[in-house]
Amino acid sequence: MKNTQLETNSRVSMKKTKSLGIGKLVAYIMLILWAFTTIYPLAWVLMNSFKPSNDIILNSFNLPSSFNLMNYKNAFTKMSIGRGYVNSLIISGTVVVFVVLFGGLAAYILARFEFKGKKVIYTALLGSLLFPAFATVVPVFVMLYKMNLINKHVGLILPQVAGNLSFAIIVLMGFMKTIPMELEEAGIVEGCNTWQVYTKIIAPISKSSFATVAIFTFLWSYNDLFLSLIILRTKSVQPINVLLNEISSQYGTDYGLMTAVIAIIIIPVMAVYLAAQQFIIKGLTAGAIKG
Repeated sequence: MKNTQLETNSRVSMKKTKSLGIGKLVAYIMLILWAFTTIYPLAWVLMNSFKPSNDIILNSFNLPSSFNLMNYKNAFTKMSIGRGYVNSLIISGTVVVFVVLFGGLAAYILARFEFKGKKVIYTALLGSLLFPAFATVVPVFVMLYKMNLINKHVGLILPQVAGNLSFAIIVLMGFMKTIPMELEEAGIVEGCNTWQVYTKIIAPISKSSFATVAIFTFLWSYNDLFLSLIILRTKSVQPINVLLNEISSQYGTDYGLMTAVIAIIIIPVMAVYLAAQQFIIKGLTAGAIKG
């Protein structure tokens, strides 16, 4: 009897191992295919950024015969890439600071305090994520026009902060709920007030979630072409992503210049994302793991 049970258990374990092996193989194949569809367009852009426009039209899928940097030189001389970078850093950096600051405070209040209307506020935050930016662009533009904020950095910063706050509050609130109350009670016993508890206990523990919110906010603000085109009409205040729209209108079909500008725009974003991907994963999963 014991031998038959051992044989049965070994067969079951072998079947489980085979099924797990097949499942992993299928998962890896799907991930490789998905990675190829994501990486190949980026490689295609980088490859064609070193070609003249005529070569891109005739042989866009071939490797460049020589690495010509003329497209990149034209991007900095004709397109004022440096000025666009400065505007993008001013706008996106300011948006990140305000979203992290206000989002952290609001998340702490919603996670730790009980008051009337708390569920209504939380429901409104969740519901605001369902509204696309296209649905609010007209009233937002009218408000900014009446406040004389069109063609100003502040006019783009305010709606971007408002648009990213809901996501920030929900992510930070989910993490802060998992922090043990005993830590706050110990701080209160030591003489800390509410502000000191937040700055000395809650905020340092929530660094991973703050990093996640900051990274996603920066990427969304940096890539926000829709609002940038509508609110910022003057070249001196436009961020770098608006330059792509100028290429198609001002420089026609110069595909070499277009691919070079695309590479200049996306390479910093890719570098930031790859460098901070561990913080993103940790910040999004820490609350789930602790809970």
